[in-house]
Amino acid sequence: MIKKGMKLYSILFGACPKCHHESMYVNKNPYAVSEVLKMHDHCSHCKTKYQIEPSFFYGSMYVSYGVGIAFAVTAFIISYVILGFSEMVGFISIVGTLLVFFPIIMRLSRNIWINLFMKYDKKLAKK
Repeated sequence: MIKKGMKLYSILFGACPKCHHESMYVNKNPYAVSEVLKMHDHCSHCKTKYQIEPSFFYGSMYVSYGVGIAFAVTAFIISYVILGFSEMVGFISIVGTLLVFFPIIMRLSRNIWINLFMKYDKKLAKK
């Protein structure tokens, strides 16, 4: 079970990496495309600043590549290997998967990136 205090909780739910009390994003719905990357400046509970330095989240583009590859490989394995469709259908499923999950991939990569540099703090969470 995934619960507060685990890095995976912050990564999957977009919670503050230090206290896990609130979402880092203005709109929790990743499919509100115009607001997919709009983040609060800081956590209202523990005052953690999310943008550590200017252009901090440029590094998440590298993570995004890996996450996108994971989604693409999964789509191909499901469509080609498990379901037995042709390679063309496998390719189309990769493209479709990446298009449908694009906002989620972007948010996951940001969540992973910020969690590489910050860790959960029980003292901040209890305040």
